[in-house]
Amino acid sequence: MDAASTAVARPKGSVEVLSHLAAEDIVEINNIIVARMQSPVAVIPALADHLINAGGKRLRPLLTVASARLAGARDDACLKLAAAVEFIHTATLLHDDVVDSSELRRGKVAAHLIWGAPSSVLVGDFLFAKAFELMVEAGSLRALDILARASGVISEGEVLQLTRAHDLNLSQDVYLQIISAKTAELFAAAAEAGAVSAGAPDEQIQAMRDYALNLGLAFQLADDALDYGGATADLGKNAGDDFREGKATLPLLLAIERTGAAEQGFWERTIGRREQTDADFTRACELIRKSGALESTLDLAADFADKAKTALSPMTSNSWRTALEDLADFAVSRRA
Repeated sequence: MDAASTAVARPKGSVEVLSHLAAEDIVEINNIIVARMQSPVAVIPALADHLINAGGKRLRPLLTVASARLAGARDDACLKLAAAVEFIHTATLLHDDVVDSSELRRGKVAAHLIWGAPSSVLVGDFLFAKAFELMVEAGSLRALDILARASGVISEGEVLQLTRAHDLNLSQDVYLQIISAKTAELFAAAAEAGAVSAGAPDEQIQAMRDYALNLGLAFQLADDALDYGGATADLGKNAGDDFREGKATLPLLLAIERTGAAEQGFWERTIGRREQTDADFTRACELIRKSGALESTLDLAADFADKAKTALSPMTSNSWRTALEDLADFAVSRRA
């Protein structure tokens, strides 16, 4: 009997419930991850372990497993794909932190501050290589194509964000394009590959992709809002990092538009030129809240969460589907 049909007391919290359903699979995925990140070059496993085992929820590989199990999979075909997804995600985080000069990741000192930027970038490249090895071993050309294309889309999103950094005139559409590529695409590819590994029909494969794409957008928008009202412990990074790095996220863009000429000088100084004082973040939070930008961002996140749940309509109703629906609600319940 699979985990989804076992009548046992389940822990509260959507991610925890999903982890409980996939408990045996996650053990095997973790074993694959530990084995594949080993290297005779000592800095590689040390740096990779610093981030991979830093308390992340394994959300993306969970989506791969949940998608496969919801589509009826009872074998282990999805596990190497799930581990590959985690390696791709970790590699992008290592690269992101170097580009953004981030100080924290998952509540720990960012790897590049310990081992240096060159080592972080190169270990990220190593993890990408290991991800592609796992994809090939999984034996599904279609799943390989999905995750390979996703890797390219993520890189395009990174470059697009870099070229529009500190752009006070960034439109909402372009911002959604950036986070769709940077964040939501890997969510979508993870779930899509899981359904493919289960041999699901095309309708269900598309349903899982649509679910996870909208889930990823909801998560990112909620994170954007939390940066201006969340706690460091909740974020896994310093609250206010987006502001200090001059990132033009949606709460900021909406606030800039709504506060108009009266605050144009403030935004140009703090974001455009990144000339900031200690008091500027507090003022930015006040302007964002008073303008309604925070609530608007969270409302949009909720819209994407609703779309995610609706996308699951072709799937069988069972514990896996319920957990995925709850996960969409959780994405936007972390209100700032």
